[in-house]
Parts: sequence; C-alpha cells; structure tokens
Amino acid sequence: MRLDPKHKISRKGLTVWRLYGIFEMLGILAVACVVSYLTIRNDWPQWIHAIGITLTLLSLIFSVIIFPKVRWERWRYEVREQEIEVKHGLFIVKRTIIPMVRVQHVDTTQGPILKKYDLSNIYISTAATIHTIPALAMNEADELRARISDLARVAEEDV
Repeated sequence: MRLDPKHKISRKGLTVWRLYGIFEMLGILAVACVVSYLTIRNDWPQWIHAIGITLTLLSLIFSVIIFPKVRWERWRYEVREQEIEVKHGLFIVKRTIIPMVRVQHVDTTQGPILKKYDLSNIYISTAATIHTIPALAMNEADELRARISDLARVAEEDV
C-alpha cells in the first residue's frame, strides 16, 4: 500500500473551517430561537424548547470544534511528476489520484474569509470533475498552481 500524501493544508484552514461552522451554527440558532419563541407564545410543551437548546449546543460542539479538527488532520495532498494525490474525509476517508495527463486547467480562488487569513483554494479541473485542495497559504497556492500547470503541460507533450 502507498504511503499517505505528505503535505498538509495550512493550520489557518482550521480557523477558517471553524468560522464556517459558526456561520452554520448561527442559522441553527436562529431556527432554535424561532422555535423557542413559538413554544413560549403558543404554550407548547417545554421539551420542544429543550430539544432546540440541545440541538444548538450539539451543533456548536460538532460543527465548530470536532468536525473542523478531524477534517484538518485528515487532509493531505502531494503533487508528483505523473499525478496528484489527494486524501480527505470526515467519516469516510477518500483518496484520489489525478493523472497529470488528465489535468485541463488549474485555478486558485479566494473569498473574503480566506483573504483575511491569506489563504487560497486550488481547483484542479479534468474532463470529468473538479478536485479541490483547500486552505493553502496564498504564496504556496500560487507556486503549486504554477507547478501543476507546468507538469500537466509536460505530461501532455509526452503523450
């Protein structure tokens, strides 16, 4: 069996994923507040109120604390001359090998939160799908994008 890819994504990616978890949790909190309001206003049973609080707390624990950490620890990638290997997953760990000859183009993107933390996502497009390497330091993402592009060009010339 092959060794795991050796490169990890930036540690700042953990912070960004936790922020995304907070945004998701705020949506759940809004729903829980509406349910709590309706429970009090309409004299519904108190267990409905308790379920809303419990779900909000579980959401906080899982989407902000546990899931981002596990996701960050499992994310690995490696760019070789003939292929790109990506390993990721939360419950099911997925390993993908992308042959360089299949790479059509490589993009980097940066939204406002990634920009604040000087991070960028890399999108590797093939004919069939788009693969992502998330939360890389901006300079590392630019270098990796250029390297993949060069290797894909060389692989295409060899075919």
